[in-house]
Amino acid sequence: MKKLSLTFAIIFAMMGIVRADEGMWLPMFVERLNYVDMQKMGLQLTPEELYSINNSSLKDAIVGLSNGSKPRGFFCTGEIVSDNSLLFTNHHCGYSSIAALSTVEHDYLNEGFAARSFSEELPAEGVSASFLVRMEDVTAEIFSVIEPDMDYMARQKAISAKIKELEEAASEDGKLNPVIKGFFEGNEYYMFVYKTYTDVRLVFTAAQSIGKFGGDTDNWMWPRHTGDFSVFRVYADENGEPAEFSENNKPLTPKHHLPVSLDGVQPDDFTMIWGFPGSTERYMSSYGINYNVDVFYPIVYEVFKAETDVMDEYMKVDKAVNIAYADNKAGLANTWKNFEGQITMLRKNKVAERKVELEKQFSEWVNASEGRQDEYGELLSTLESSFAAQAEAAPTLFYPNFTAQLNPMAMASEFSAYYEVMNDKEATKEDKQVITESLKEINVDAMFSNLDARVEKGMLIEVMKIYGSKFETEALPEALQKMIKKYKGDWAALASDLFDKSMFSNAETMKAFIEKPNAKKLAKDPAFVVYNALVEQLYSVAPVYRMATIAISEADHEFVKGLREFYAETQPEKVLYPDANSTLRMSYGSVKDYSPADAITYDYVCTANGILEKYIPGDFEFDAPQRLLDLIEARDFGQYADENGELITCFLSTNDITGGNSGSPIMNGKGELIGLAFDGNWEAMSGDVNFEPKLQRTINVDIRYVLFVIDKVYGATNLIDELEIHKAMPEPIRVEEE
Repeated sequence: MKKLSLTFAIIFAMMGIVRADEGMWLPMFVERLNYVDMQKMGLQLTPEELYSINNSSLKDAIVGLSNGSKPRGFFCTGEIVSDNSLLFTNHHCGYSSIAALSTVEHDYLNEGFAARSFSEELPAEGVSASFLVRMEDVTAEIFSVIEPDMDYMARQKAISAKIKELEEAASEDGKLNPVIKGFFEGNEYYMFVYKTYTDVRLVFTAAQSIGKFGGDTDNWMWPRHTGDFSVFRVYADENGEPAEFSENNKPLTPKHHLPVSLDGVQPDDFTMIWGFPGSTERYMSSYGINYNVDVFYPIVYEVFKAETDVMDEYMKVDKAVNIAYADNKAGLANTWKNFEGQITMLRKNKVAERKVELEKQFSEWVNASEGRQDEYGELLSTLESSFAAQAEAAPTLFYPNFTAQLNPMAMASEFSAYYEVMNDKEATKEDKQVITESLKEINVDAMFSNLDARVEKGMLIEVMKIYGSKFETEALPEALQKMIKKYKGDWAALASDLFDKSMFSNAETMKAFIEKPNAKKLAKDPAFVVYNALVEQLYSVAPVYRMATIAISEADHEFVKGLREFYAETQPEKVLYPDANSTLRMSYGSVKDYSPADAITYDYVCTANGILEKYIPGDFEFDAPQRLLDLIEARDFGQYADENGELITCFLSTNDITGGNSGSPIMNGKGELIGLAFDGNWEAMSGDVNFEPKLQRTINVDIRYVLFVIDKVYGATNLIDELEIHKAMPEPIRVEEE
């Protein structure tokens, strides 16, 4: 273990008592901050077995999943479970790859897929798997470039340059991927050095009627019966080094893999989760919460919900559309339901009110010292006015922005540069030739390959109806005023005609324009006209919104700095830990039920019986494969049944997680895999802003259900044979002799 920096040593002294369930902890500090507490709760591993940079440790089995070879963040987590780098993650984490590999003839989304040998495994193009090599505190190096008289933008520029310098120095000529992130709103900086593998292959997926059982209806809900898992494998070259996909690559031999336990869980069992949580905002002010709840989240919810409703209409009846839009719809639906939950629970759990009380205490502490008044006295008023400025600008920024992203406006936007050059009086003939030739580089077929005209037109109509309801006609850009007056205020009719008449609504007319481009014709295209009007509208408030964002960032930096001093002086026992930022974290807790409301208590596990209870034949969300139903009816669970003969599908724990933790391993005190984290619960949707110890639970798919599906439903015993499976022997029955 490296010696703690002075900065963190001071913070450690400030932290006092550590709570068991709340917190997403940096692994390099586990021995100093968490180990004794974890031992008392049931951890049986040593600190060196958890995190080591010199020897194999648990951290070496945790994988960050991202898109591209230079990860700056991770969309999900995975874990290595065999000596051949078999990787478990959530079904929804693999969903994009599964959809991309699916066709009407090979519909892996709806039928599932199981490779029986290495040669049958399918490349998951664009997905990379990153292993943490080490992390280190670089706060002192970063702060060395900051001068006292620098303003915010100058500081950020200097910090960015220093980060780039340090990352390049640690990359070992591109062999490693160092990433430096700010913590506590830029009051500390740490470098995470990764080795990234880009040859990742799909090995197994259940049908989405298992992997997404319950669909959007059950999302964030308990009880849960979703088999949210998929299986991949990491490949390397003959030397075990990262390499692009090649038939000659071999499965990577990992430094560590997780054994699997079939012992199941009991109430109060110790649990720990390792993974890459994406983002929390536990230090957000009341002003930020109110802005999100009252302004930003409702805008996103309204637009995204409208889009997914249209997608659903056609996905339910057309197999090809279902495959084409599956990934896009899943992302949008996940976002709008998340925001719906946050709006509801931030209000219900009175999070803003609790923040107001904290801000009052902070203000009293600030006002008790002239020096603190000089440093922190204006922070809260700055946050209040800046969020107010954002709130005023947000509708004029976001409604046009979301509308402009729809087709055919999105397609028309590809020709903006061409139009500008062709109408630039100072542009030379050569300039115009170059920009005209560049149009031929647009891959029209690729842009339209997964689009359905019915879906695109339907989304355009619904979103333009929303857009039109938000603004008085006189407040619109002149071009839009003329268009909507022509249609007598009927935004649906305008959108329908726009789609039908624009040359950017289908591939053939767009190709024809590229063959014979004409700036005057482009200027008259209705989609191009609307796109430019929308951009004009959002640009009218973009500078104000941007300046408010900068002011908020600067104030947040100082506010968190002040809060840490405030807690150190007034509440030294208060737990302080950095917000999630897509870096490796550990959380620990226990298996536990919860009571969301009066006279209601939810059990800590649910069983496969619930699948039969929820099953609706042919339903988009609650259908299930006949093989699964037959096995449940026959109670043919094999070695995966619990001591009562039941098949546990999911269980609850008190671990602190957020988005990005999806696919994370949940382990027992021995470091054995007992399940995969995949969701939080509805009643604690405010948890990213304020941890709710009585309500907040992690929903985990039980590893026994995972193996049951692989083994009994799909017969992929080759994968079961790869695993290191542990199961405690029952205690012998002893009869004392008389």
